[in-house]
Amino acid sequence: AVVSTQSTGGKKCDLIFVFFDPIGQALCKRTLNIVENLNEYAGDKIKFYLSKADTAGSETDRQKVLMQIVQELCKRPGLNKTGFDMPTIYVPTLAAEKTKCVNQIEEVCKDIDRSIAHTLQSILNTLDRDSTALVERIDERMETDRTNGKHNIKAHSWWLFLTTLAVGMVLAITTQLIFSLVSPKLLDTLIGKEHSQLVFETITPVLGLFSLIPEENKYFIFGALGGVNLILFILAKVLSRTKPRLSSKQKKQFSADRKKLVETIKPRQADMYSKYLAQCAE
Repeated sequence: AVVSTQSTGGKKCDLIFVFFDPIGQALCKRTLNIVENLNEYAGDKIKFYLSKADTAGSETDRQKVLMQIVQELCKRPGLNKTGFDMPTIYVPTLAAEKTKCVNQIEEVCKDIDRSIAHTLQSILNTLDRDSTALVERIDERMETDRTNGKHNIKAHSWWLFLTTLAVGMVLAITTQLIFSLVSPKLLDTLIGKEHSQLVFETITPVLGLFSLIPEENKYFIFGALGGVNLILFILAKVLSRTKPRLSSKQKKQFSADRKKLVETIKPRQADMYSKYLAQCAE
């Protein structure tokens, strides 16, 4: 669990400081194992320091300590690097007595400042890119929804037109078949003479149209009309296929998100970037 936590932290952090204590157990196997493990995937982030350098004795003693640490590190293939550097640092206010040891703790602070500045700039640039990408993505989704809406209107129009045409043909054929089998006298008896006359006047155009068809070709024409009618129903089903639309709740959420990105987040990012540049100039 400890190694896993260290690995996760090493991958996420920007800098890894390794402090070797001249009077502690910095060179113990466990410490070097951790450093070697971190070096596998975060070698460019690792920086070595000799901490409490003022307690290492004279300059000669400090050189011995540094040599000992370097020798131990070089025994590990992963830590054997060229251009190896190990600044000496200590806290001046905690020094027991005055020392001539060079204190490079300011370099540590500068490394931290540079890392923070680089990370901050990277975050602000990423925020700007992500905000722009999100706005473009929302606009794309909204435009797709509008296009789908237009397509659906056309699809419903085609369905209405073709279905009406197909149903009209079915009614025409059915009417012809019914009234070719029912005599006028029977119809007068069933619904009354006045209603029968009204019905015949209404369907006279249909009967007149079918009367133009030769008797020997009627079944062929009816079959052809039935086939055309089937094709119309199939076309109505195919052409009436709709595309998905955003719900009112989704549209409202997208609009709110876009407004927040454009009116709040992007201006705030620009303001923070201006402050960052001003701070860098100082």
